[in-house]
Formats: sequence, C-alpha cells, structure tokens
Amino acid sequence: MFRIGVDVEHSIVEFVLEGYIRVQEMEVFVSELEAATDSLAGRDIKIKADLRTFRPASPEATNMIRRVQEYGLRSGVVRVAELVESEIVALQLNRVAENSHTDKILRRFWEDAPARHWLIHGDVEDGAASGP
Repeated sequence: MFRIGVDVEHSIVEFVLEGYIRVQEMEVFVSELEAATDSLAGRDIKIKADLRTFRPASPEATNMIRRVQEYGLRSGVVRVAELVESEIVALQLNRVAENSHTDKILRRFWEDAPARHWLIHGDVEDGAASGP
C-alpha cells in the first residue's frame, strides 16, 4: 500500500510505502509520484519518504525506485528525507541511492518532525560550529 501527498507551501512531496509492494502496485506508485513531483516543477523540491513499514522489494520494484529517484533529480529534487527502521531495507535503499546518485542529497531519520524540519530549513548553522 502507498499514500502520496503534496505540501505546496514548502514544496514537499510526502509518501508512505507500507508492507510488500508488488510490481503492478509499484508501477502505479511511480506514476503518481512523478505526477506529484511534476506539480512542483520550477521549485526546489523536497521528498519525505516514510519507509518504516516497507519490506524489501523485488529486483523489479527496486529498479523502479532507482528510476524514480533519477527522475526526481532531473526534476529539481534538492533534499530527500527517508524514515527507515529496518536495517535490511536501509541497506537495500543505500544501494539504490548510490546507483541513482540520490545519496548526495539524502538523509535518514527515525522520526517525522526532524525529517520535516531538515527538508524545510536544510542544514542551519547554530553559530556554535563557527570558529574564530
């Protein structure tokens, strides 16, 4: 199962993937995710991917995830926050992100609020890190 939403104010496409996703369902998901991304064309787009209950995908579904990540990069995605709990899923997603080059704009989070804050504000200097 999946859900996709768009926060137009902050240019965030949010989605949830739950359980095992069959190839046919993944095809529908990819199509809807591309449409949601396209709805924010011309802006710095952010993605919040809730994959906490997602189960390891088939090679075909994994390949579709890689292709949609590449599509996102071409479409103006600047930050991707992934919420992941499973180590197996995290390892699988690491390989996909490296292959699509999304790993350069990706952060992993355990909770929703910090993920959303990073998507909206990016890496905010707190002043303590700056030296003399």
